[in-house]
Amino acid sequence: MHFIDSATDRWVSRSAGSDAEPGAYQLLELADWQVLRERWPADVPVGVAVPNDVDIETLADDLDRIGLVALSFPKWTDGRAYTQARLLRVRLRFTGQVRATGDVLVDMVPLLKRTGFDALQMRAGQSQAAAERVLTHFSGHYQGDVIEPRPLFARAAA
Repeated sequence: MHFIDSATDRWVSRSAGSDAEPGAYQLLELADWQVLRERWPADVPVGVAVPNDVDIETLADDLDRIGLVALSFPKWTDGRAYTQARLLRVRLRFTGQVRATGDVLVDMVPLLKRTGFDALQMRAGQSQAAAERVLTHFSGHYQGDVIEPRPLFARAAA
């Protein structure tokens, strides 16, 4: 799991409605991407921030051009972004970075990893050291996930 430090992150949020030219490692809001996608050079890395109430399959035709999909947790109790991440990884076979943003707490980290997130930007006041520790608490899970789709009992029988 990659922990994002906004001070050193190479992905730069582009202000909504900006008329700036496409540049490498810009993180666009979904609405801006939809306007700019036709003129965005295929060889320029782009990231797209997707609200958690959007059908993630909206990006299906563009995923080969996108290096980062940032999924939002507006509140830690709103888990729709977990489903979006799983769909990106399993159904759409997205191999770029899937980043959790917003109200991301230490307690969420194991499920973030299991559903396909590989990077996160935690809410202020959360401890990266605690988040790293919580990833070591469980050596296996009974249910399958994005990392290991077969359930634990199926792996034992193989």
